Amino acid sequence: MIQSYAEYAPVFKAMSDETRLKIIDMLSCGELCACDILEELSISQSTLSYHMKTLSESGLINARKDGSWMKYTLNEERTNETISFLNRIISEKEDCICKQCKTSGISI
Repeated sequence: MIQSYAEYAPVFKAMSDETRLKIIDMLSCGELCACDILEELSISQSTLSYHMKTLSESGLINARKDGSWMKYTLNEERTNETISFLNRIISEKEDCICKQCKTSGISI
């Protein structure tokens, strides 16, 4: 059976913002300082903090303090789990939710 849909909802919510998708893309190349992200995206520190909090809470990124700056990396384990989850829910399978609904008479 597929992991809980609720477990991945925060991940997809975090990825539903254009700025956060850009940040994920930037972090795919390696660790970045918040200052580098700020410079590239031309956003305020408070806006960046909001986006990074959302991404951190979803588990997509890791953060560590380095002096007065934060450094961020992509959480490869979580991103790979998310890719696997998405692949499972978009492919046909024996225990597909649509088959379960058809046998119980529930419409999706």
